[in-house]
Amino acid sequence: MRRPSAHTLMSLVAIASILLGTLGTFLVEDVRDANVLDLVLLVTASAGTLARRRYPVAALIIVGVSVAVYYPESRFDGPIAILVFIVLFTAADQGQLIAAVAMGSTLMLAMGYGEARGVGHVDDTLFVAIAGWVVASIAFGGVTRNRRAYLEEAERRALEAEHSKEEEARRRASEERLRIARELHDVLGHNISMINVQAAAALHGLKKRPEDAEQALRTIKDASKETLRELRITLGVLRQVDEGAPTAPADSLARVDALVAASGLEVTTELSGPLDTVPAEADLAASRIIREALTNVSRHSGTNQATLTISSTSGNIMIRVEDDGPGATFDGGTGFGLQGMRERAAALGGSLEAGPRPEGGFRVVVHLPLNGAS
Repeated sequence: MRRPSAHTLMSLVAIASILLGTLGTFLVEDVRDANVLDLVLLVTASAGTLARRRYPVAALIIVGVSVAVYYPESRFDGPIAILVFIVLFTAADQGQLIAAVAMGSTLMLAMGYGEARGVGHVDDTLFVAIAGWVVASIAFGGVTRNRRAYLEEAERRALEAEHSKEEEARRRASEERLRIARELHDVLGHNISMINVQAAAALHGLKKRPEDAEQALRTIKDASKETLRELRITLGVLRQVDEGAPTAPADSLARVDALVAASGLEVTTELSGPLDTVPAEADLAASRIIREALTNVSRHSGTNQATLTISSTSGNIMIRVEDDGPGATFDGGTGFGLQGMRERAAALGGSLEAGPRPEGGFRVVVHLPLNGAS
């Protein structure tokens, strides 16, 4: 069963109080002594009480003035003072605390002044009891307002926390999409570029050197198979379907020879320092950067020769890829290839420098810190 709201309960209390203050007056008094003023004050105080939610200050004034005039001037002595407690509570509950305190104080001062003048409506005990009810009405109204504000603030914070979680989830999903896009660019771009180079070699040597053409076609077959495998794995991740672990080993500096061989270039390799103890995250990033750098040489340098230098120390790894080809016009490194390599390096706190060499050709230099990588 659904519980009634606080406003519904207060409305029921107000209606009951109005009935008690109006009808109750006629039950305990001789209605034959009533005059127009008695009825007007009762109806006015009741109407002010009903309007207390929408117009709390106006209701305070209307009910307060009505009650202040009623007791000294009316022929009745009914219980409409209850209406004062209701409007005081509502005003404090609606945030009109100053108005409620001012009205309550004014009524008590007026009552005290009237009793000092010998009106004789209340004795000392009743006067203290009424003062206590006035204070309690205002205090309870302030408490309910503070509690409602606390609950609203708690709900707002809960909504903000939920919103923050959704934003974080969207941010992570966006980062994951970017990572997958970079992986696709690195792997597919490299393999397709190699297929293009090998296909050109096969066409060139098809008549003059058939054995080289056959080898180029075999390389194209292996590269296309690897490309399809990588694409299938990536699509499996996007679909959140477990299609099995990759059958080929991941790129690694410990298998740098395989990286070089897959590039289809004549690469002079210079290695120094241990490469089999590089943390996994840095190892994968360095391998992907080498793959992409060699792919760029194959695509843009105009030569099939390159130099790869890898130097590993206890806290840093340096990678340099150079070529001496005529190359294409350098656009400042805004392409996806260089941008992806730069992002990989930056993700580990490293740096990447790329640009034409003074003596001709192109150079890519990467520094990756190993401290903190895992």
